[in-house]
Amino acid sequence: MDDCHTVGDWYSVPDLRLRDHWFTVPLDYSSSSLTISIFAREVVAAGKEEQSLPYLLYLQGGPGFESPRPTEASGWLKKACEEYSVILLDQRGTGLSTPVTVSSLSQISSAEKQADFLKHFRADNIVKDAEFIRINLVPDNRPWTILGQSYGGFCAVTYLSFAPQGLKSVLITGGLPPIGSDCTAEAVYRSCFEQVLRQNEKYYKRFPQDIEIVRELVNHLTGLDGGGVSLPSGGILTPRGVQTLGLSGLGSSAGFERMHYMFERIWDPSLHPGAKKHISYSFLKAFENWHSWDTNPLYALLHESIYCQGASSNWSADRIRNEYDSLFDVVQAAKEDRPVFFTGEMIFPWMFDEIHALKPFKDVAHFLAIKDDWPPLYDVASLNNNQVPVAAAVYYEDMFVNFRLAMETASKIASIRPWITNEFMHSGLRDGGNQVFDQLMGMLKGKKPLF
Repeated sequence: MDDCHTVGDWYSVPDLRLRDHWFTVPLDYSSSSLTISIFAREVVAAGKEEQSLPYLLYLQGGPGFESPRPTEASGWLKKACEEYSVILLDQRGTGLSTPVTVSSLSQISSAEKQADFLKHFRADNIVKDAEFIRINLVPDNRPWTILGQSYGGFCAVTYLSFAPQGLKSVLITGGLPPIGSDCTAEAVYRSCFEQVLRQNEKYYKRFPQDIEIVRELVNHLTGLDGGGVSLPSGGILTPRGVQTLGLSGLGSSAGFERMHYMFERIWDPSLHPGAKKHISYSFLKAFENWHSWDTNPLYALLHESIYCQGASSNWSADRIRNEYDSLFDVVQAAKEDRPVFFTGEMIFPWMFDEIHALKPFKDVAHFLAIKDDWPPLYDVASLNNNQVPVAAAVYYEDMFVNFRLAMETASKIASIRPWITNEFMHSGLRDGGNQVFDQLMGMLKGKKPLF
């Protein structure tokens, strides 16, 4: 086996056969002074491991999340394995691909140098990794099909921009990124806040009893010494922390229900009248389990940077939030008996003070926020002349990827067929993967009508 590529033996989960691949790649493709490891898992239907199948690369959402670990043949993966050998890529910095952790990043001497290290973990280098893998894995360097979910779709559009020769066809689910020159991080978050407001209104319309429950929780936290209560990990739950539940609760299938049931167990039971109220350990633990800051810190560190091209983000979400005056002021809303609005997929500077898992990254997060020399992620001229067939699921009520901005991008990509639907939310590939994958493949193959 080539020095840069190591492959393991086949092994099994129900109805699937898998084998693991490790690749050694440069951190910076313009300089080979430092290398990192990239992990990818190959998955085929049981009994097809000796067949010569076309390849499909799956690009996971994020940024900063590893590929799924299959335990059985189900959903979109089962459907894809009917035709393809599927490659589940752990994007650099995640899973088994030289993951970014507190301990690994601490090996770099300063926050400024850490930021210089992390600048290599965006879509441009993920695409270069994918091309490196394709050339070393696919027989005769044949092009492959890619499936990009959410941020993986952003990576797919970067792929179309700079390495279309590696692509046979592209499937995108909830992941058409803003690519226009005016689509800065600010423009993205301004659009996203508008959708977040609508999702809050819909949530409280479905669960009106939660208006008072959330207000009571916020007022309780505000009245405590230090403005919050200790979490099991050592962090602190504050009113602003409560707002972050909207990240998953407002934008994914069954998120409304999951958040509502979480609020059912806020308080410890009072065993006698007049007893002092205490927030239950069950709620505090559930709150911490709601996010993955401790296992996937790259998500928080790079979240605004994924939109940056030649300009800094300068904490865009925080600045746009302030444009809404008191609408997202959680403490004021609770005092004035207004509904407390949750935020969505936004990262704020205060998180690196209050969230225990993110505190070690406070300084590097600052350097990333002010960095203004980010390279381009898209080539609009190339996309205008694209010849690779693309089918994209665009979710009308997507809270994470704004519908209007997504459709503006679709208008700039030649050879694309968008499928617009409100049947699914951003998590459509997870919730209805078989149907979504079948719809997009049918569009690529001409089996679905144009209109």
